[in-house]
Amino acid sequence: FTKYNPRFTVKKLSFLLLFIVVVSCKKQPTTTLPTWERYDQAQQLAESQKNESARMKYQLIQSRVRDRNEIWQAASTQLQDFDEEDYATFYPLIYNRDIPSIQKAISDRKLTYKQLTQWYMFRIVKFESDVDKFTNSIITINPNAVAEAIERDKNRNNENHPVFGMPIIIKDNIGLKGTATTAGAAAFLDNYADDAFIVSRIKEKGGIILAKSNLSEWANFLCGVCPNGYSAVGGQTLNAYGRKKIDTGGSSSGSGVSMAANYAAAAVGTETSGSILSPSSQSSLVGLKPTVGLLSRGGIVPISSTLDTPGPMTRNVTDNAILLDAMSGEDPKDVATKNNPKEKIYIETVTEGTLKGFRFGAFKNFMDNELYKASIEKIKAQGGEIIEFEPPKIELEKFLTLLNGDMFVDLPEYIKSYASAKVSVKNNADVMTFNLQDSTARSPYGQARFEGVVNENISKAELDVVRYFLHTEGKRYFNTPMDSLNLDAVLSINNYSAGFAAAAKYPALTIPMGYNKDGVPFGITFISRAFEEPKLLRWGYAFEQATKARKVPAGY
Repeated sequence: FTKYNPRFTVKKLSFLLLFIVVVSCKKQPTTTLPTWERYDQAQQLAESQKNESARMKYQLIQSRVRDRNEIWQAASTQLQDFDEEDYATFYPLIYNRDIPSIQKAISDRKLTYKQLTQWYMFRIVKFESDVDKFTNSIITINPNAVAEAIERDKNRNNENHPVFGMPIIIKDNIGLKGTATTAGAAAFLDNYADDAFIVSRIKEKGGIILAKSNLSEWANFLCGVCPNGYSAVGGQTLNAYGRKKIDTGGSSSGSGVSMAANYAAAAVGTETSGSILSPSSQSSLVGLKPTVGLLSRGGIVPISSTLDTPGPMTRNVTDNAILLDAMSGEDPKDVATKNNPKEKIYIETVTEGTLKGFRFGAFKNFMDNELYKASIEKIKAQGGEIIEFEPPKIELEKFLTLLNGDMFVDLPEYIKSYASAKVSVKNNADVMTFNLQDSTARSPYGQARFEGVVNENISKAELDVVRYFLHTEGKRYFNTPMDSLNLDAVLSINNYSAGFAAAAKYPALTIPMGYNKDGVPFGITFISRAFEEPKLLRWGYAFEQATKARKVPAGY
């Protein structure tokens, strides 16, 4: 102001000075994400070899086909105005909170959807950049997550679905537009597919897909005896309750571990036989494997169109019901969902949770498990009736034949109908050939299950017979005791009865029931008849509230 201007009044000068102060005080972008430095795996591998289980004998932990810094690139621009101070400020409002509690903090103006999304993203980078904490549970971060959260802040109201604005992690065999859907496989690194049907449903209700999780490659259907949670793209998933000591379960290992580590509000897994129940139990979560046909498989890399289903994996029953409700719907492209129940109520069910007056069957041969036995007593104390039983002797013959026969047809059909045009492989044989070009990086544990798919020689008519036989026998396994003893459900452990539930296409809900002397989490698993998910959630909520058995993993 070297020249006097009579029109420049004191009032205007005061306003300008105030503006300068506000701008100068405004938080400037300061966050710089750490660079992931590859480390010597020898010591960590040596530690894992001490475990006698073949499932835990790792050949490698880090991916050889993906650099973690590629993941951080998608986070770097989204976290420029979020730092450690913000993380600490919002920690009490978000950490280990259920969705209704988080939504209340937002409605009370203590938190925004943008801050919530950034908090989870910051936590992912913070822990996954720590050589002593990383779990390899995340494969991809959605580059648009924070922008979507900003839009949710603009459009929030009291009529929104509870999933509105909630950051959700999905397994990386589920399509998300703008990111690759790899199924953990190097052959699918360029599979930029559109949204899967269930992702579209979540988005319609305002949910935000925050990231995609690691998994047992091809949903645990590539190698024979190989570690749960390993994929060429994501590396070896490690259990937050005991890195390199406790199995993650498979195949939705990353969805399970990411929820245990508090990386999102909820997660989605997929199951053919045990792939939600197993990792949910191993990470002390609530995992629901729905009735086959309740949720669409459209846009999900398959194993078996007969048995596959997605399902919610959460830290509590309430969030499980919310996510299930958000994903439900009939998909015109998935015939299994045709005429599925539309009138079912999930969210309201949990508040009416009770065990009183219901009859539950307990497997006699599981009663030597102290956690199971104690849980049975707690159900009795809540008014539930327990009837011990022995299931009928049933062998699920040709179960593997069904999976081989389905995948032989279903994978090429997925590639044709959903995969990106950039994907060069067309079937299982092509994938095997691709992997053999660099087997050390792409298939270090071999391809025994893919070999089985390629070598399976079965006609469509023969496969239909196998399909019918398994479904009939699966239902008989549960219906026989349910009918003869007038049971409402049966109670199993973890994924111990998953094969039978898969064959029957029956729903199963696992709930944390405690930890053994070695700190390994266990879940009690309620199994009921088709489309009885509201009952499962009702019983699960009552058991959860009566026991409160879940504990967060130390250090996370």
